[in-house]
Amino acid sequence: MKILTSLLVLLLLSFHGFGQKFKDGDLIFQSSYSQQSAAIEEATNSPYSHCGIIFYENGVPYVYEAVQPVGKRTLDDWIESGVNEMYVVKRLKDTTILGMIEIAAMKKYAVAQFGKNYDGVFHWSDKEMYCSELVYKCYLNACQIKLTTPLPLRDFNIDGPLVRKVMKQRYGNDIPYDEPMVSPDQLFKSPKLMTIN
Repeated sequence: MKILTSLLVLLLLSFHGFGQKFKDGDLIFQSSYSQQSAAIEEATNSPYSHCGIIFYENGVPYVYEAVQPVGKRTLDDWIESGVNEMYVVKRLKDTTILGMIEIAAMKKYAVAQFGKNYDGVFHWSDKEMYCSELVYKCYLNACQIKLTTPLPLRDFNIDGPLVRKVMKQRYGNDIPYDEPMVSPDQLFKSPKLMTIN
């Protein structure tokens, strides 16, 4: 009887991950209630203005994200914070790429960014971080996976009234048109990703 019980415990532990709806390293997208959300959506012609990466801790899913400051929230809290609690989860099409070593490296990189200020002017340096920059650099720096190609600010839709207003507030007359940036929409449309939910 003891042997049977032990075998059952081992089986349950082995299949623990199969009960999880998502996987470590999944990308999650939403429209947020932040003041700049509408401007980001206008600049990128996208319904998504915020993103993060899902990681499990003791069976509980968290979203690692760049807000003020960079950190993490439970997946439930993250979803509840979005507009109408709507979200989309994406995953690498090649599911063999992210093994335990790669996931650990991504988490280590992300945690090293915790506490940094949110980068409201979207500079490409690592001094501060914005949401899609964190996601992009986690994959690139920890796993050498390039999900998309950064684009200069001038390549976005920067002529809309909301975008112009935000740029004036943050940059004044010194707009960094050539600053490389990565938007949530670019990650969302990455050909390396597939939709999960």
